[in-house]
Amino acid sequence: MAQQETMIGYLPDERPSLGKLLLYALQQVIVMFPATVTVALITGFHVSTTIFASGLATVCFILITGRKIPMYYGSSFAYLTAIISLVATQATPEQMAAMEAARAAGATVILPTELISNAQFGIILSGLISIAAGLLVRVGGMRRVEKILPASVTGPVAMIIGLTLAGNAMSDAAPAAGQPQIVWIISLVTLLSTIIYSKKLKGVLGQLPLLLGAATGCVVALLVYLLGGGNFFQTFPADSLVASTWKLGDGSLFALPAFSLPRANWAAVAALMPIAIATIPESTAHMYQLDIYVNELARRKGKGSYGLANLLDRNLIGDGLCDMVSGVVGGPAGTNYGENISTMAITRVFSVPVMFAAGIIAMVISCFTPLISLIYAIPKSVIGGLEIYLFGAIAAQGIAILIDKKTSLFDAKNIAVIACIMTIGLGVNYTFGGNINVFGLNVPAVAGAAIFGIVLNALLSIGEKEELPVADPDELAT
Repeated sequence: MAQQETMIGYLPDERPSLGKLLLYALQQVIVMFPATVTVALITGFHVSTTIFASGLATVCFILITGRKIPMYYGSSFAYLTAIISLVATQATPEQMAAMEAARAAGATVILPTELISNAQFGIILSGLISIAAGLLVRVGGMRRVEKILPASVTGPVAMIIGLTLAGNAMSDAAPAAGQPQIVWIISLVTLLSTIIYSKKLKGVLGQLPLLLGAATGCVVALLVYLLGGGNFFQTFPADSLVASTWKLGDGSLFALPAFSLPRANWAAVAALMPIAIATIPESTAHMYQLDIYVNELARRKGKGSYGLANLLDRNLIGDGLCDMVSGVVGGPAGTNYGENISTMAITRVFSVPVMFAAGIIAMVISCFTPLISLIYAIPKSVIGGLEIYLFGAIAAQGIAILIDKKTSLFDAKNIAVIACIMTIGLGVNYTFGGNINVFGLNVPAVAGAAIFGIVLNALLSIGEKEELPVADPDELAT
């Protein structure tokens, strides 16, 4: 009976029944939603457009990669500083004054269309970097890639992706200024119920712990509100409907996102293109994470290896093309999402059709105001409770990469590379607020740590003799 339970789950080419598929897809949308919306709110991009772009890019990614890689494409935090700096240099004094006034009044700040159009041009061309990287992987093969990006690099990069987000998780879980301490009850109930659901529930319910955990947290928040403890539900910003491409009546029921066209701007290209280089190690780490968990489920179900890591070239090319797709409609640059990979790892639902449906659901939600308002209303404390689990799971998957690849922690080179990536990544994030100025260039924590680790690994590998691959005894026997 225990052996049968370990086989529950869906591999990339497996499709759940329609009801299950929609529930699993909705769960993926919910875990994607907070970070993607946050990127829009920080940068000033339209919320509904950003959500639509993430869904459209996810659908395109799955088609581009031949329906083999279960990934969700969401807005990347790596580009935040570059976009903010670009806006600061290109906005007119009147535009800056209007945005500062809106921010001081507590209103949602939305960039003027011409500034979004300028950034769109840079986002579209930055996609060429990931496409070029994917083509190099295709030409050079996985052995060459693993020399440049060994587990001693991708493992700690995955760990700092999760750990640098720990501050976001605790910030969302904790009471904001002026809020009562009862917020902690909502966060902790969400966290503990999600963990209990993932551990104790079986069958379909056991594969919906994050959806059920979010629902439990919302019920507690509702009880707190009814008992007079405060209203912690969020309100969708009405300003987001003003620039809608088309809306039905006042847009309270249906409103198309605010689409805009890119406008040639080479300053945007110079600001955004270098960031794309730094997202490649992150995307590679995500592929290795996914590969490990999919192969483990396949082994338990008596199937052969899926070898998703061998599709790294498709993943990178898909990332680049999806940056272009997002940029064309007015969304920010993105990447495949660690939150969604953690959700798959926790629930063992790696179905490509589920991710495809999640992309469709995101696009539908972005157009129907009540739907986007409903998901947007989820209290930050509920999101924070989920994030503590999800972001920690991302870090744990980095450890899994090191274990799976049998990375020796007694090797001086490995220790040096891992130590530097971890210290630089976490040090920059928690000392300098996520970015550090190096010779006038603002370098994001994860990107800087990853690039330093790659360079250090390459330098320490000079003069090493290349080990010949050891033949698999089972293959020799056949």
